[in-house]
Amino acid sequence: MIAAPERLASPSLAEPTTVSESPTDVDTMRARNYESWGRYPKTQPHGVKAVFWQEETSNFDSIEGSVLPYGYGRSYGDSCLNDGGTLIDMTGLRRFISFDEETGLLRCEAGVMLADILEVFIPRGWFLPVTPGTKFISIGGAIANDVHGKNHHVGGTFGRHVTQFELLRSNGERLICSRESNSELFAATIGGLGLTGLITWAEFRLRRIPGPFIAKEQIRFRTIDEFFDVSAAMDERYEYTVSWVDCFASGSRLGRGYVQAGNHDRLQPTPSHQPKAKSLLTIPMDAPSFTVNKLTVLAVNIGYSLLGRVPHKLQSWEPFFYPLDMIKQWNKLYGPAGFLQYQLVVPFTHNQQAIKTVLKRVVDSGDASPVSVLKTFGNLKSPGMLSFPRHGITLSLDFQFRGERTLKLLNELDAIVRDSDGALYPAKDARMAARDFQTFFPRWREFSQYVDPKFSSNFWRRVTNSD
Repeated sequence: MIAAPERLASPSLAEPTTVSESPTDVDTMRARNYESWGRYPKTQPHGVKAVFWQEETSNFDSIEGSVLPYGYGRSYGDSCLNDGGTLIDMTGLRRFISFDEETGLLRCEAGVMLADILEVFIPRGWFLPVTPGTKFISIGGAIANDVHGKNHHVGGTFGRHVTQFELLRSNGERLICSRESNSELFAATIGGLGLTGLITWAEFRLRRIPGPFIAKEQIRFRTIDEFFDVSAAMDERYEYTVSWVDCFASGSRLGRGYVQAGNHDRLQPTPSHQPKAKSLLTIPMDAPSFTVNKLTVLAVNIGYSLLGRVPHKLQSWEPFFYPLDMIKQWNKLYGPAGFLQYQLVVPFTHNQQAIKTVLKRVVDSGDASPVSVLKTFGNLKSPGMLSFPRHGITLSLDFQFRGERTLKLLNELDAIVRDSDGALYPAKDARMAARDFQTFFPRWREFSQYVDPKFSSNFWRRVTNSD
């Protein structure tokens, strides 16, 4: 067992690591914009409490109003916002605690970034059990949103790999939660959107990998019907699969795109020196609101469609898992009004017609999404009460916020999801109706029993009509 009580590292793990995306001192925290990644809705917390040591998080009596933990602001919707309340900045809790080289069991504080883990442990032959499309999120956030990734069909959600964590409640209780101890709070906290208390540290298992390279294949599909056959075949052969779909294609080409798949490569030797990936671009300021328009989105879609078939290619892990991370602050491309990401899931019994109907409505609207992602979810059940993934097909779309026009379109898509027995992802939502949330997540009343009375968010007040 290797212990590392200092921030991010000790000599037994690695040299101290600096990740520029995160704050490390009070002055930096004061300069942060505490907003969602989609930057909609616009809110203002009453205050922010920054914590650097686990003992600092125990005094809730001195805080007026509600509180909510806040990490690196990568939730797209309003589940990370607490308008008029207090945000508890957890990014100061960023230390490794212990690691077992035999089992891959890692214990770390809740503010540790996925990027921190990858930088330290990939050279040692370990990788995350599940990762979303960005590495700039905290472990606490990964649990609170029960994130999923390209390997859901074989790995499930992040919550399935969590063994235990410490949960600090507003009454001062510090509870060790696992499947055996405080199991109800364990289930409520996984996917619980930060509402059950503060996760101070968590323990989960990393997985062994042979090296840092991915053996990748890419296959084009000409229609949405063809997607289902191609995707099913790729899921059988590859651990990681995801698809891009062209939201400009219509008629007989509706839903065309390509599947990208990969496995950890076992043949390429691990290099003695692993160069750090460099960002290709930084967006320093808000782009003009007209930047994302029909022509620019069409150009992006044409670029994707030209990628075609790549039979076999060896690729480093970083561009394979995190292509958007190569563009820092890419959310500013949508302009000052922000954007809404819309992620749905529908069961396989309805998926072909439901996905076709959604894609056709988006094409007809003229508000085509520049980033449209399709992925199949497996039948591996998460322990979380409010976990989003379920056996079926998920589609993720981005829409620049254009006021009532955008909201009207998404309301129409809601009806399709509702009629198909589907659901929307709370971590990416900023506007679903309370009745829809309560239908999509029937265990919400059971979950509400475990919400800490001091904790709240814009999202929770909206979907429970408790404003």
